Amino acid sequence: MWLRDRPERFVRLAAAMAVAGLTAACFQPVYGERSITGGSAVREAMATVDVAQIDAPKGTPLSRMAVETRNQLVFDLTGGGGSGTPTYRLVIRLIPSKNTIVIDPITQRTEFDVFSLDASYTMVEIGTGKTVLTGSATSRATYNVPGQEQRFMRARGGRAAENEAAASIADQIRTRLASYFVAGT
Repeated sequence: MWLRDRPERFVRLAAAMAVAGLTAACFQPVYGERSITGGSAVREAMATVDVAQIDAPKGTPLSRMAVETRNQLVFDLTGGGGSGTPTYRLVIRLIPSKNTIVIDPITQRTEFDVFSLDASYTMVEIGTGKTVLTGSATSRATYNVPGQEQRFMRARGGRAAENEAAASIADQIRTRLASYFVAGT
């Protein structure tokens, strides 16, 4: 009934369906099994990235975060399976910092801190030594600092914020690497 009354609706609907059908093949899921051209998948390409040990002084909180970040990134790149023959080397540098953002006006005690983790990374093609990708990632995690009598909770909140920041950095780097392998830039 509505088609007979307004034929322009049918034309618009048909045009929209035609455009949707034509553009449907233009998109490729980032972590799909095969690319549009039938080449290797992004997952296989990301498994060829060798993540170098992150430099940090031994026995420091930064060394724990470096291990956490690297382990998370290696797992994200390989999916928990073995890695392929390395063709790229990823070098990461971490810079942590902590700032107080809320102080109780009466007791002058810290109530909330923010933990910041900044990373700069470079991916080098092993065969040629050519730098193919550089970038940076930033993460901020806020946590509650309970009163002086709850020192363990303060330490645990800080560690949870560090773990959250390390996981976020690894996720940002993985996403950028996936973008590189899909687009080539």
